[in-house]
Amino acid sequence: MDGEYLNLTERFAALTTAHLADGCLRARLTVRCAPAGTRAVVPGQRLSGRVLPARHAGSVDVFLEALGDAQPGDVLVVDNFGRLDESCVGDLVTAEAAAAGLGGIVIWGLHRDTSELREIGLPVFSLGSLSTGPLHHANRASDALLAATVGEWTVTTDDLVFGDDDGVLFVPAANAEDVFRLAEGIRDTERRQAELIRTGTTLRDQVRFDAFLSRRAEDSSYTFRQHLRAEGGAVEE
Repeated sequence: MDGEYLNLTERFAALTTAHLADGCLRARLTVRCAPAGTRAVVPGQRLSGRVLPARHAGSVDVFLEALGDAQPGDVLVVDNFGRLDESCVGDLVTAEAAAAGLGGIVIWGLHRDTSELREIGLPVFSLGSLSTGPLHHANRASDALLAATVGEWTVTTDDLVFGDDDGVLFVPAANAEDVFRLAEGIRDTERRQAELIRTGTTLRDQVRFDAFLSRRAEDSSYTFRQHLRAEGGAVEE
C-alpha cells in the first residue's frame, strides 16, 4: 500500500463507515454500500484498503492469480454474484491472503471454515456462512481480475473499500481525500453535539428546531437539511 492509502487507513481508525457515507453525501458522490447484511466474521473487525477485484467462476485459481498482483494492504473483493447456495472462500484462501499481506476480504456471497477464519484473524466480510463449497463452474469472465460487482455496484482498483460493524462502503480513490476531510468534520461536529446532550443541551435546542418548525410553517418547501446547513448541524449529512 502506498503512502497515500496508508495515511487514509490510519485516518479511518478514528472514523466509521457511517462518517464516510455522510462524507460522500456532502461531496455529492453516490453512496456505494455493500448489501445490508454484509458483516465481519468476527464482530468488531475493521478493514480498509485498495480494492483487489476477483470474480469467482467456481475455482480458487482466480483468487490465487489476483494475489500475485496484490500490494500489501489491498482488500480482496470477491464477486460470487451474491449466491446463497454455496460458499466461495474458506480457510486456505484466507490464509493465503493473510500471508500476502492483504488488509482483508469482502465477499458478495458466503464463506465457510468460520472457526479457522477466526484463528487466522484476517478481517473477512460476507453475507454469511454455509458448509458447502462451490457448486457451480462457469467460463471465466475476461475481466475477472479487473472488476467485481458487489450488490448493485461494480468496483475496480480505482476504488477503496472500508468495513466496520455497520457494513462495507466503497469510495473512489480519486475523491477519497475530500470524503475524509468532510467525514472528519462531520465526526467532530457530532462529537460536540453528543457532549452537549450529555451536559443538558438537547439536540433540538442545538439545531434550533423550533426555528425550523416556524420557517417550515411559512414555507412548506423548506427542508430540515436546508436548516441544518444554515445552522451547521450534522444530524443527517
